[in-house]
Amino acid sequence: MFKLFSSGFWETVARLILRNRILILVAVALTTGFFSMQWNNMRFTYTEANLLPDKHPINLEYNHFLDIFGEEGNLIVMGVKDSTLLTVKKLNAWNAFSKSFDAHPNVDAVIAIKDLQKLVKNERKKQFDLIPFIKDSVQTQSEVNALKKALFEDYPFYDNILFNKETEAIRTAIYLDKSIVNTPERKAFIEDVLIPKVKTFEDASGLDVRVSGMPYVRTLNAQNIVDEISLFILAAILVTSLIFFFFFRSFRATFISMIVVVIGVMWTFGILGLLQYEITVLTALIPPLIIVIGIPNCIFLINKYQHEVNKHGNKAKSLQRVISKVGNATLMTNVTTASGFATFIITQSKLLTEFGIVASLSIIAIFLLCLLIIPIIYSFMPIPKEKHLEHLNKRWINRLGDWIEHTVKHKNITIYITAILLLAISIIGIFQIETTGSLIEDMPKKAEFYKDIEFYEKEFNGVMPLEIMIDTKRKKGVIKLSTLKRMSALEDLIVEIPELSKPISVVSLVKYSKQAYYNGNPKYYQLPSSQENSFILSYAKNASTDVDLLKNFVDSTGRYARITTFMKDAGIDKMERIEEDLLAKIDKLFPKKQYDVSITGKAYLFQKGTKYLVRNLVLSLALAIFLISLFMAYMFRSFRMIIISLIPNLLPLLITAGMMGFLGVPIKPSTILVFSIAFGISVDDTIHFLAKYRQELLANHWKIKKSVFAALRETGVSMFYTSIVLFFGFSVFITSSFGGTVALGALISATLLLAMLANLLLLPCLLLSLERSIANKKVLKKPALNIIPEEEAFEED
Repeated sequence: MFKLFSSGFWETVARLILRNRILILVAVALTTGFFSMQWNNMRFTYTEANLLPDKHPINLEYNHFLDIFGEEGNLIVMGVKDSTLLTVKKLNAWNAFSKSFDAHPNVDAVIAIKDLQKLVKNERKKQFDLIPFIKDSVQTQSEVNALKKALFEDYPFYDNILFNKETEAIRTAIYLDKSIVNTPERKAFIEDVLIPKVKTFEDASGLDVRVSGMPYVRTLNAQNIVDEISLFILAAILVTSLIFFFFFRSFRATFISMIVVVIGVMWTFGILGLLQYEITVLTALIPPLIIVIGIPNCIFLINKYQHEVNKHGNKAKSLQRVISKVGNATLMTNVTTASGFATFIITQSKLLTEFGIVASLSIIAIFLLCLLIIPIIYSFMPIPKEKHLEHLNKRWINRLGDWIEHTVKHKNITIYITAILLLAISIIGIFQIETTGSLIEDMPKKAEFYKDIEFYEKEFNGVMPLEIMIDTKRKKGVIKLSTLKRMSALEDLIVEIPELSKPISVVSLVKYSKQAYYNGNPKYYQLPSSQENSFILSYAKNASTDVDLLKNFVDSTGRYARITTFMKDAGIDKMERIEEDLLAKIDKLFPKKQYDVSITGKAYLFQKGTKYLVRNLVLSLALAIFLISLFMAYMFRSFRMIIISLIPNLLPLLITAGMMGFLGVPIKPSTILVFSIAFGISVDDTIHFLAKYRQELLANHWKIKKSVFAALRETGVSMFYTSIVLFFGFSVFITSSFGGTVALGALISATLLLAMLANLLLLPCLLLSLERSIANKKVLKKPALNIIPEEEAFEED
C-alpha cells in the first residue's frame, strides 16, 4: 500500500508508460474495440424502476400477486371528450376504430362502447344471457340517445369504466397480451401500430384522441431517456470543450482532451454491455458524467505539462514529471469521487446498485485513460510553442489569486459570519423539506403523453393501478356472501377517496347480476340478500358467457380476489394517509384468521420504494463521509485535520438542503443522489489544497501563514478551473425534460460552486485560525500517503 503512493513507484510508472508508448496505445485500442463489441449487449429498460430489494416483503407480496393474476400493467386506454362523438357517424367510426385492434396478435381483448352488454334474465333456461347494447352499428340519433340513457342512467355497472357520465368523456380499453408487457414487442406495438392508427383516425375524424395506460407511458418515457443520452453527451462535450479552450486557448489541448473523454464514454457503454445492465434514467446519466469528471483530470495533467515546459523547456523531463508528480494526486481525487458513487451499492436497490457500480468503474477507467493517453500523445507531438503557454501568465489569473489572498487575509471575520448565517438559515430550510415520489412525478411535463395522463386524472381519476388482493384461505371463498359484503364495504371507502377511481372487482358483477335478475331495474344494483344469493348464483352459473371486463378478478380456484382501482399522482404523504385509511378499514372488515389482505400494485411499489431509498441514500451519504474521513485520517494522521477538511465540504451540502426547503424542492430519489455525488467530487479540492499545504509547511519551516498563502496561490486557480468545468458540465442536465434530472443537475452545480468558495475561502481561514493546534510537526511531517513528493512543489496552475 505504501509503495503504491511513493514517489519511486510513480517514477517507475512514468518510465514504463513512456518506454512502451506504442504497446500501450495498441492495448487501449484493443480494449476500446472489446468494449465496443459489448454494446450489442446493451438494452433499454422495459420495466419501471423497482427501488426495493428483490427480497423485500412488499416486493415478495407483489410477485405473489403476479403469480396469481399475472401482469397488472397491461391496460392501454384511448379516450375522447367531444360532444360530437355521440352522433351516429362519429360513434360508429369510434367503435370501428376501437375494434380494429382486436385482431392484432399482441392484444388480448378490446373493450369499447360497442362491446358493452346487457345482462338479461332468461327465465326459460334459468340463466343470464348477455345481449349487446349495439348489435352492429347505430343507425339513427334516437338509437344513440337511447344508448346514452341506458349507459349513463340505467346501468351503473359501467359507470366510470368506459365513460364519465358527468362530462361525457368516453374511452376504450385495450388489454395487451401479458407476456409482451415487459419486452421489446410492447414498444413495437405502440410505436408501429397504436400511434400510427391513432394519428390516422384523428386526421380522418377530427377528434382529439387521448392515449394513456402504463404500457404506453412507459414506452414513450423510455424513448425520452434514449433521446436524451445523445443530447447530454453532445452538450457535455460542447460545454466542457468550450470552457477548456477558454482556459487554455489551444485547439490541440482541447482536441486531445475530447479524444480521451470520448474513449471514456465508449468504455462506459462497454461496461454497461459487459455487465448486461439495462439503460435506465440513472445509468443514462453516466456517459455525460464521465465527460464532466474526466475533463478536470485533463486540466491537471495538461496544465502540469505546460507548466513544466514553460519552466525548463525539456519535453521528456516534463512528460516524466506529469506522470510521477500528478499521478498520485489524480488517483486520490478519482478514488474519492468513485467512492461517492460506490456507496450507492449499499442501498440494495438494483437500480442504484447498478448505477453505483458502473459509475465508479467508469471513473477509475477515465483516470487510467487520462494518465496513459495524454502523456503519450504529447510525446509524439512537438513541444508547445510560446503561444500555447500564454494562458499561464494571464492577468486575470493573477488578479483572481490576489483577490482570494486578500479576502482570506483581511476578511476572515466576514467569512465566518457569512458561513454561520448561511448555516443557521439552511437549518431552518432543512426542516421545511418534504419527501415525495411517484411513478410519473419526474416525467416530462411538456410531453404530450404527460398531458394525456392529466386528462385521465381529471376524467377518470388516474391511470396508475393500485391493487388490493384478498386471500380467503379456502376454495370458492370469494363467492361467499360474507366475503362479497366485506369487499363491498371496502369499495365504498375507496369511492370516497378523491385520489382513487371507482374500483373494479367481482362485487360489481354480482351487483349487476341482481339488477339483471330484477329485469334491469337500476335500484336493485346491490348485493343480494342471503335468500336471493342462492337462486341468483344458480342463474350466474348457467350464464351463456363471461363478461370479459371482469374475467381476471377472481383466480381459477375462487380463493383469491382482487380489487383494482387507479390513482392520481399522489405524493408520499397523501399515499400514506390513503394507506392508513385502507388498512384501518381492512383490519376492521377482514379478520386475520379468515383472510389475508394486502395492498400492492406498481404505484404502491414505487411509493414504498421511494421511502426505502431515501432512508438508504442517507446511509450511503453517511458512509461516503465516513470513508473519506478515514482517507483523510490515513493521509494526515490528525483528527483536527479531518474536522477542518470536512467543514468546507459539509457546509455546501447543508446550504443546498436548506435551499431545497425554501424553494419547495422535495427529497426524492433523484434529489437525494445530489449529496453523495457532490461530496465525493468537492472533497477533491480539499485534498489538493491540504496536500500542497503540508508540503509548503516543510519548505517554509512550519510557518503556517506563509504556507497557507503559498498553497492557496499554487492550487487556487486549478481549483477554480476544475470547479467551473464541473459547474457548467453538470448544468447540461438542466436541459433535460425529466424533472428529477433537472433538479439533479441544478443542485449538484450549485453545491459544487458553493464547495469551491468554501475550499478557497473558508478552508484557509480555518487553517490560519487554528494554526497553533494543527501545526504539530509530528502530525503533518510524515503522512501515510505522500500525495505530493516532498522534493518538489506540486505545480498545478
